[in-house]
Amino acid sequence: MSRVGVLLLNLGGPEQLEDVRPFLYNLFSDPEILRLPVQGLQKAFAWFISTLRASTSQENYRRIGGGSPLRRITEAQAKALQDDLKSKGQEAKIYIGMRYWHPFTDDAIANIKKDGIEELIILPLYPQFSISTSGSSFRLLEKLWTDDPDLQNIKYSVIPSWYDHPGYIASMSNLLKEELDQFENPDDVTVFFSAHGVPKSYVEEDGDPYQKEIESSTKLIMQTLQRPNPSVLAYQSRVGPKEWLQPYTDEVIVEIAEQGVKRMVVVPISFISEHIETLQEIDMEYRELALESGVEEFRRVPAPNIEPTFISALSNLVLNALAKPALDFSQVMHPAKQVKIYPQEQRAWGMTRAAERWNGRVAMVGFIGLIVELVSGHGPLHLIGLL
Repeated sequence: MSRVGVLLLNLGGPEQLEDVRPFLYNLFSDPEILRLPVQGLQKAFAWFISTLRASTSQENYRRIGGGSPLRRITEAQAKALQDDLKSKGQEAKIYIGMRYWHPFTDDAIANIKKDGIEELIILPLYPQFSISTSGSSFRLLEKLWTDDPDLQNIKYSVIPSWYDHPGYIASMSNLLKEELDQFENPDDVTVFFSAHGVPKSYVEEDGDPYQKEIESSTKLIMQTLQRPNPSVLAYQSRVGPKEWLQPYTDEVIVEIAEQGVKRMVVVPISFISEHIETLQEIDMEYRELALESGVEEFRRVPAPNIEPTFISALSNLVLNALAKPALDFSQVMHPAKQVKIYPQEQRAWGMTRAAERWNGRVAMVGFIGLIVELVSGHGPLHLIGLL
């Protein structure tokens, strides 16, 4: 029997306040997270924006205890998944690969090689696929596989997304039901699904299936819930002045409060672990906004974390992947509707070295202009829709 491993992919998060700025630098260095008109500016801009945002982000993390609980929760999920797989007759070693903080993906891959894993299931802890989450990790892994001949001896299979998996839907529905039942009149409560946003251009121009998968998940959860509650869907956590998927969570909270909604329960639909977006953004910022706007009762459904039905769903995903033909990176990064994985191929325009040097000089001028525009909120990039 081959040695089986499971690689869990997640974002990562700063575990203490001094980790915040380098974490933000890693985050904004990834063009899947923040695209710039000139690719060569990415690292310079990442340094600038991480330095600019560090103090505010540190304060947010201070408010939830001084750091992100994401690594601790993901490690607990890994242990629970390993135990559940064992109870179903499958021995497997679980690895964690974070994209922007420890333990990094390449560290996980090094341990997978060291342990002699022969068959690997790659499972993103993002139910819905997006270029900026699963896609970014898949792009990194594809490069690691291409550059390392030893990895090519490992049989691997990728799980692209699992937004409609019955176990995931059941887990979210059960958690929602439990929270609704805390209200005096549960059927009158508005169910507010809040998903992490992505730039609108990812969906409309690049074919990112994220919005479609989010909408499908919310519909399936409400169908499984089998209750008459009204529901809405909005998107949170946008960064910068560029247009993201709408409607925005903060704006919808105010709108429905003005329409007379007095009780709401928020479902963090794209989050499967507690972290800054649930503990600070929803529990503090949005709660305060809702109460100020006239909402009288505000509750939030907890993230699944290690809820048994959820963990069982993850183990079933792994078992199904082991039993089916493998999916490689090219298949999951380029689904039926072509997804444009950024950055584009280097030298796609046949650029000479001299032209590249001049392009770099122009880029530096553009970088200065971009900073001014981001600070002021005005400029040509706003007019043409790039910011």
